[in-house]
Amino acid sequence: MTSDTPAPPPSPTPSPSSSPSPSPSPSSSPSRDPGPAAPALADALAAGTVVLDGGMSNQLESAGHDLSDELWSARLLAERPEAVTEAHLAYFEAGADVAITASYQATFEGFAHRGIGHERAAELMALSVASAREAARRARAAGVIRPLWTAASAGPYGAMLADGSEYRGRYGLSVDALERFHRPRLEVLAAAGPDVLALETVPDTDEAAALLRAVRGLGVPAWLSYTVDGGRTRAGQPLEDAFALAADADEVIAVGVNCCAPQDVDAAVATAARVTGKPVVVYPNSGEAWDAEARTWNGRSTFTAAQVEGWRAVGARLIGGCCRVGPEAITAIAKTVGRGEHGAPLRLPGGGS
Repeated sequence: MTSDTPAPPPSPTPSPSSSPSPSPSPSSSPSRDPGPAAPALADALAAGTVVLDGGMSNQLESAGHDLSDELWSARLLAERPEAVTEAHLAYFEAGADVAITASYQATFEGFAHRGIGHERAAELMALSVASAREAARRARAAGVIRPLWTAASAGPYGAMLADGSEYRGRYGLSVDALERFHRPRLEVLAAAGPDVLALETVPDTDEAAALLRAVRGLGVPAWLSYTVDGGRTRAGQPLEDAFALAADADEVIAVGVNCCAPQDVDAAVATAARVTGKPVVVYPNSGEAWDAEARTWNGRSTFTAAQVEGWRAVGARLIGGCCRVGPEAITAIAKTVGRGEHGAPLRLPGGGS
């Protein structure tokens, strides 16, 4: 992360509906991939545990891709989209049920800083969803029989700044300004046909409130996931207050935490379940510490699949990993929740599978 000066509050970005639509192509079509229809993710969460993928960035870096760029993994949507599909496929084959798209850092403003125009930026965001769906198609062709879902990632405003402020929040922007920033890309992502929108790594309640307003009327369910430090958001608000914002949001099918230390998960899961009554999503980092100056990870991993049972016991239903959590850990999680190599179809009330 190289920027050290916060950007000014974003001006309203034209809605994608007012811009020329990209021509459909096999790589950007919003239609669902062929194969057995997956049940709604909300139904799957009501029926049992669903396994998320792990970190996109570490999987891409392990394949030799350089992510030392303000766009992070989103840069590969423009330069090496096949690498993104392969990363998703590795997680599906490892046991993940849900692929989180490479759109965490994909914003109109961020792409504009790289000279990428509005229409092309919208195409790349849609491509992030299509890439995950293509990986699901390939996984099924390879013998994976369980339902697979795609979650379109929407990272916080601070991710666009690329200065580490997504781990601090408190950008000095109003809720209205943050909503104007998030709504246009959420419209594009929703139109691309994901199963759910992943509102993730949210550092404070102002941004959560903006995101909850921005997803209204999009016709796609969402989960809301905070990055936390102990029992508070990164901006210092109590988690009880933070989760309460989503308690009555009909669009939100799960709440929880991600991109945090594994030891911060247990109390957060219990609080999220108690305050909202919703299924809880949890995908922590490995436990290593990020040194922003040296741009490297230090320490050792403290993430283990053995922690999963404790999280499930207090309400976690959507479980995976974030930074530095790779396919091996996802396989271990899948085994912990009772899944074999390719997985058996979910049996849902009413006969869904």
